[in-house]
Amino acid sequence: MSTTVETVSAAARTAPAAVIVAIDGPSGTGKSSTSKAVATQLGLSYLDTGAQYRAITWWMLNNGIDVGDPAEIATAAAKPVIVSGTDPAAPTITVDGEDASGPIRTQEVTSKVSAVSAVPEVRTLITELQRSIAADAERGIVVEGRDIGTTVLPDADIKIFLTASPEARAARRSGEVKGSDLATTKEALIKRDAADSGRKTSPLAKAGDAVEVDTTDLTLQQVIECVVTLVGEKRAVK
Repeated sequence: MSTTVETVSAAARTAPAAVIVAIDGPSGTGKSSTSKAVATQLGLSYLDTGAQYRAITWWMLNNGIDVGDPAEIATAAAKPVIVSGTDPAAPTITVDGEDASGPIRTQEVTSKVSAVSAVPEVRTLITELQRSIAADAERGIVVEGRDIGTTVLPDADIKIFLTASPEARAARRSGEVKGSDLATTKEALIKRDAADSGRKTSPLAKAGDAVEVDTTDLTLQQVIECVVTLVGEKRAVK
């Protein structure tokens, strides 16, 4: 996976109303649905960074890499070629030319992605890829993840951190996965939070200048409207 590290700056974005939006937060807060809708409504590109970490995890599982061995993960990290499509209406992701959009959502990948994404060499490579994609988004881009505002794009025009109660997040996740158990889902989310927040390299964290939006009692449409308003305010003063 060879990419060129580029510092995303205002000069790199040629569209007059181009804006880089970083949306962070734990699973189940509505990041993906909100980010795609906001990007579509505002005519921006869209990037699901979590899908990239899922993609590299899926590749390692398929290629016999011991995902319990950080050294083995680090050695293999640069081998797969990950390409992300940034159309919010139909985002795509391929690994070595193969469509991975479905396979990366399996429970096996979900259970292993935190361990893989915690390896510094993996984060370095994926971060470079994410910065390159953002720099190439001439119309601007909405980038969602867990460390976008703090590590990947610390100079993003606007940073938003979505939160929600564990109960609300578990209910949303259970609704997405047919036949899933609410208590088990909640336990898995809390475990994932601890892993993502506790890792040494680029942990899940709210940037100091991020706007926090608690989605617990909000409908998806209300969250989308809130974010669109925040971006509109930022565009108006650019």
